[in-house]
Amino acid sequence: MEAYSDIFGTTEKALRLRSKRMELISGNIANADVDNYKSRDFDFKKIMSKELAGKLQSSHPAHISASDPNNLQYVYRVPVNPSDNGNTVELNYEQAQFGREATRYSATLQFLESRVGGIRRALRGE
Repeated sequence: MEAYSDIFGTTEKALRLRSKRMELISGNIANADVDNYKSRDFDFKKIMSKELAGKLQSSHPAHISASDPNNLQYVYRVPVNPSDNGNTVELNYEQAQFGREATRYSATLQFLESRVGGIRRALRGE
């Protein structure tokens, strides 16, 4: 059963990271009017490229994975148009980012569904 332990590969990790990124962007949008709130994000490409390069292989089960959505290094964006109250959320930018990420999430999910369909067909002998 070792062969089936990681049948979805990096697609599953990408889906989890995209979901976490959408949560962060949603939080930024929700806090657009909060004084001194800092817009947070993380570098999806950087994390996934390390994952694909195999640099994040843990040597012990207790090690923390950098692709773990609960253990990410956040990036704080510098706004183009700073607000008077110290808030760095730019609503138009965040909404555009959310739309892009939702599209990417949907594409990743469709890819994963296609993969599951292929596995089902293989198991049925089609």
